[in-house]
Amino acid sequence: MLESYFKLREHGTTVRTETLAGFTTFLTMAYIVFVNPQILSSTGMDQGAVFVATCVAAAVGTLVMGLVANYPIALAPGMGLNAYFAFTVVGQMGYSWQVALGAVFLSGLIFFVLTVLPVREAVVNAIPHSLKMAISAGIGLFLGIIALQNAGVVADHPVTLVTLGDVSQPKTVLAALGFVLLCALAARAVTGAVVIAILATAVVGMALGVSPFDGRIVSLPPDPSPTFLAMDIGGALSVGLVSVVFAFLFVDLFDTAGTLVGVAHRAGLMGPDGKFPRLGKALFADSTATMAGAALGTSTVTSYIESAAGTNVGGRTGLTAVVVALLFLACLFLAPLAANIPAYATAPALLYVACLMARGLTEVDWDDVTEYAPAVVTALGMPLTYSIAHGIAFGFITYAGLKVLSGRWRDAGPTVLVLAVLFVIKFAWLGH
Repeated sequence: MLESYFKLREHGTTVRTETLAGFTTFLTMAYIVFVNPQILSSTGMDQGAVFVATCVAAAVGTLVMGLVANYPIALAPGMGLNAYFAFTVVGQMGYSWQVALGAVFLSGLIFFVLTVLPVREAVVNAIPHSLKMAISAGIGLFLGIIALQNAGVVADHPVTLVTLGDVSQPKTVLAALGFVLLCALAARAVTGAVVIAILATAVVGMALGVSPFDGRIVSLPPDPSPTFLAMDIGGALSVGLVSVVFAFLFVDLFDTAGTLVGVAHRAGLMGPDGKFPRLGKALFADSTATMAGAALGTSTVTSYIESAAGTNVGGRTGLTAVVVALLFLACLFLAPLAANIPAYATAPALLYVACLMARGLTEVDWDDVTEYAPAVVTALGMPLTYSIAHGIAFGFITYAGLKVLSGRWRDAGPTVLVLAVLFVIKFAWLGH
């Protein structure tokens, strides 16, 4: 049955190989079940309910990717977008988490419509490569400053805005050691390096009395009702949230497209014409997962580049994704463990992901000021305004302005020019 459904022989793989690949992919991304509930609970959301939403949304999205698109690609709530959801949309802009979930749902719905209509590739291709890379790097820098805050390395200052925190604090020292351990494990290509570093940091902290431990690791899944179907779609339709929905949508769109192409290229799954087979089905999985995640109570669900870890050990079909999905469902019984993980223990993971995402800046054309200047503005704008949407807006406005004033407006294209004008109008009208 598995052979006929997933076409294992045709892809040169076996059930054993696909199962191993599934376990490998899961271990590289399992940190999200610890990090996501911690980040979103800062908005007032019930941490147990978010934990259930994280596991189930990841399982649903990954299962659809495996069974419908037959790709070894796993999905889960995206890093960066969860921080944007919690610290910008709710924390800074003042919207309720219910309205923020409504914005996530709307972005998933629009993504779904773009998937159904034959315009998805045109939308992705209309955005300049340098801006795509800058958006990825900017999200990395955004995660980086959050990681340093959680670790106590940086603190607020009335004059300089940020300054060095009290680095002699035990939690700061543990976070620093955890980051070094994580990078060392990654350098040695240890599977599950992120999870190992998180757990090791937390265990040492508990042993030293830096953070408490109630002794529980396994239990029945928490009650999901506090966040289930709690999204406020009506509130998310307000004019002030247009840029928020746009940010959720485009970051998810770029992230998904980049991940799909990157993983498929590494695994040799690209078509002979260099195109991505079954792209519509893969994007369908991503968009439906985002809508399902919002309904369950979590931020945007997206494809994970960590899926490449599974393809590196031979994963080639959707059976790999099915294994990952089942493992996420098994995680539902580890809620007490997740609740005991302190913020300083997940800070190394955030900083490590920040390092990975910052690599996007290396793909910017550093010989053309009209390309690298908007990229730098985009990347710096996100952490310094604490907003992915503002960083994207600054980037589009700068890119369009430079191209027009340098007489190269055709390079920008109508999509970028129109979006830049809309962003200018938004800032002039709303001021933020």
